[in-house]
Amino acid sequence: MSLHILGPGFSTFVRSVRLYCEEKLLSYTYGLEINGQTITLRSPEHLALHPFGKIPVLLHGERRIFETATICRYLDEAFPQSSLQPRNLAQRVEVDQWSAALALYVDDRLIRHYLLLLVSPMQPSRPVDREAVIAAEPLVIQTLELLERQVGIQEFFCGADYSMADAILTPMLDYLQRLPDSAVWLEQRPGLHDYLHRMRLRPSASKVLNEPNQSLRSR
Repeated sequence: MSLHILGPGFSTFVRSVRLYCEEKLLSYTYGLEINGQTITLRSPEHLALHPFGKIPVLLHGERRIFETATICRYLDEAFPQSSLQPRNLAQRVEVDQWSAALALYVDDRLIRHYLLLLVSPMQPSRPVDREAVIAAEPLVIQTLELLERQVGIQEFFCGADYSMADAILTPMLDYLQRLPDSAVWLEQRPGLHDYLHRMRLRPSASKVLNEPNQSLRSR
């Protein structure tokens, strides 16, 4: 059965699932087309796949799986020969709790309420609300400090091995580093800066993060 990731290529969470598939060496397709039919976001067809009209959705045969962390867990169960889930319970809990926190709180602070104020793939001509950007900056900086402490001197975000936490966080940091103001904040945090550099050197990132994305431009 083929794997298809429903969602636009610029989405951080679509990129997270793609990174996970690449790390597991799985073949997949992605985009907003299913069997030649374009799925409009929040259309009845989309809502039939995700009740809240969000992305990504993983299509695997007759199965429809939504929410990024759940998709990653499903991929490990469906393809156990290349599982990235820790076997140790304590390590698995560490990955799970951070993956949930990244997808909920960190995404909300760094992407929903900061980066998307500056760049809007769906509305590229939308004016920037500079007051909202300035108001969001302190929480972004606070969140980057928190992430810096968690990474520390570890090779990966949750320890010695790549996990779904890395797949969830990397696209967020990659986008932030491409914007001048937030790039400076990452430069000032060597642990986080070096972590992103290591993630970008991985073969998975060379396929997922380096694609041209004309929509990501500071305005």
